[in-house]
Amino acid sequence: MRSVTVQEAKTQLSALLRAVEAGEEIEIRRGRTPVARLVQTAPRRSLRDLAGVWADVPEVDDAIWAPDPADAADFGLAD
Repeated sequence: MRSVTVQEAKTQLSALLRAVEAGEEIEIRRGRTPVARLVQTAPRRSLRDLAGVWADVPEVDDAIWAPDPADAADFGLAD
């Protein structure tokens, strides 16, 4: 892991970000003391990516959700 001072990080930020995008981790030091680490973030997921999460969820028959006729009448929902 590369280590740079705060001053170096300020003057070379664009180059450091390119290195991080390429998979490198960079430690930022204040003097000899490490204070931060630049690492690549996890890729952002779009709704299209998440659509596959629901691909294996079974569909539920609507009859399961139909109210009992006696209960429906009690709540004024009877046909």
